[in-house]
Amino acid sequence: MKTRRASSRELDKIDRHILRVLQQEGRISYVELGERVGLSTTPCMERVRRLERDKFVLGYGARLNPQKLQANLLVFVEISLSSKSADIFDDFRRAAIKLPHVLECHLVSGDFDYLIKARISEMASYRKLLGDILLKLPGVRESKSYIVMEEIKETLAIPVPDEN
Repeated sequence: MKTRRASSRELDKIDRHILRVLQQEGRISYVELGERVGLSTTPCMERVRRLERDKFVLGYGARLNPQKLQANLLVFVEISLSSKSADIFDDFRRAAIKLPHVLECHLVSGDFDYLIKARISEMASYRKLLGDILLKLPGVRESKSYIVMEEIKETLAIPVPDEN
């Protein structure tokens, strides 16, 4: 009789293979996934459910084409806040979360406080996003922008390490 793993964090070779496949093909059937990783359907399904329950898999989603949705312009904006109080950070965070064109917002170390990634339709939309929205967020002192001229690589895939 097999014993349960000591920790839900331990991944074996098959778990790692499942994670790699799911990152590339989130809509793959359990039958095909099982064939790829060397399991029958039921054990494969049980492993996927365990990986989901243990939060190794946080969700599934479709990757959309930004050009088809009038979101061709990708920009990164460095934001510096006027002060470093917890209240200012909280106010900024709450406001930034609500912005639909902001894809990512990260509190960072270094010469500025936040790094924002946004997609908009065109330069006029960017001027509006920056001047009418981002610079009016709570506590914003200044910004520095980077307009992406060519997207070389964009992925959400996280490298799944091999077993040690």
